[in-house]
Amino acid sequence: MIDTGETLLEATAFGVIPVVEIDGVAEADALAEALLEAGLGVIEVTFRTRAAAEVIARIAERYTDMVVGAGTIISPVDLRRAIDAGARFALAPGLSAAMLDAAAEAGFAYVPGAMAASDLQAGLERGIRTFKFFPAMPAGGIAFLRAISAPFALHGLRFIPTGGVSITNLEEWIREPAVAAVGGTWIASRVMIREGDWAGIRRNAEEAVRLARRVREAG
Repeated sequence: MIDTGETLLEATAFGVIPVVEIDGVAEADALAEALLEAGLGVIEVTFRTRAAAEVIARIAERYTDMVVGAGTIISPVDLRRAIDAGARFALAPGLSAAMLDAAAEAGFAYVPGAMAASDLQAGLERGIRTFKFFPAMPAGGIAFLRAISAPFALHGLRFIPTGGVSITNLEEWIREPAVAAVGGTWIASRVMIREGDWAGIRRNAEEAVRLARRVREAG
């Protein structure tokens, strides 16, 4: 069985996971510091740039309070690169038997993507209980998530919706009982990172953390 227990509880504890595309390791320190200063101790570095593994290694080594994850992990090679770099969890846009096998063999916290009831059933057969719901808004939002997950209500599935999630709909998503956390690029967009807008990233992270906490505490 793939280990999706304590690690994913830590990764989703803030209610929001910043999903980042970063072009070079030079920005890694400032990015991590901006997020941590805002009280957000988790990050998903996507394998959409060549620098991803190096950035993960840098943050994992220097910022031990940060739960570092890897995103867009769609091949066993990239899974191994992410693990070797120090990532503690990984997410994928879809579900693949080969990737489930690779993650299980490594005993690594791996979150496959789900967009249909068949994806959920295939994941359940492998012991998966947490899925990435992607692309969340284009697919139909919360109503669609409820529809595909309804047959599995007794299995305690958890979801990380990503894709079209923003500060404007964050509250609605966090209130959904099956949502463990949301993933979002708006907190630290690729443009903001390129331009070194660390103050803007810190403000976005602070706002997201504050709203997620408020919703959760309100029950």
